[in-house]
Amino acid sequence: MNVLLIGDVIGRTGRRAVKSVLPKLIEELNINFVVLNGENLAHGNGITKSVFQEMIEVKVDVITSGNHTFDKKEVFEIIDDERLLRPANLPPTAPGKGFNVYEKNGYKVAVINLMGRAFMGMVLDCPFRKFDEIYEIIKDKVDYIIVDFHAEATSEKQAFGYYVDSRADIVFGTHTHVPTADERFLPGGTAFISDVGMTGALDSVIGVRKDEIIKKFISGIPQKYEPAEGQFIFNALYVNLKDRNLKRIQIKEEVGKESKG
Repeated sequence: MNVLLIGDVIGRTGRRAVKSVLPKLIEELNINFVVLNGENLAHGNGITKSVFQEMIEVKVDVITSGNHTFDKKEVFEIIDDERLLRPANLPPTAPGKGFNVYEKNGYKVAVINLMGRAFMGMVLDCPFRKFDEIYEIIKDKVDYIIVDFHAEATSEKQAFGYYVDSRADIVFGTHTHVPTADERFLPGGTAFISDVGMTGALDSVIGVRKDEIIKKFISGIPQKYEPAEGQFIFNALYVNLKDRNLKRIQIKEEVGKESKG
């Protein structure tokens, strides 16, 4: 299994990046399974049926989410689609699935979506204990386990990685939109990165128009955030689950061409 994990995709520019880059990567790296965090797909906040379908059409297998899952009411049209996950540690009455098992290339792959609690400002069950619950359900039924840990604090992400080390095959962090350089295999064999980084506008502040963010910091007054547009940056993590190889992938769009970084 060659797995590609794509960080938070921000608005139209992020979707354009995925549609431009992903088909080439699938062919070049022989990618078998693609997981994409899509909570910001629809104009920077939430998911709609149309943008969900855009990603499925370019061979994304699973779309995970986070604190913006339900920002767009249109998400309720697709929340029961098995290819869309919401955080498993939301209150149990929340619609949708927090994990699912997918069959690909003769393997059974479980994908679990969890959200951290530090600085998130939401009512959430403990993600550590929630993983334990899910693991007991799936551990004898799957070949691989992948976790999208959507969280603010790097310390919480790293602690979670060590907590599930040897039980999960991959733990990739999302939410902060800034890629970290700590990709590695933990002592028990789990492939880990604190944050894959965002896929969206390069000339932005975490995918948002920079003038709006600067104005907020200078004035202290809340601003309406609009996703930036223009040249894109694509961030992902590649993991080969057979040979235990992993590497960060970053592709920046330049004028008239794309360049790999």
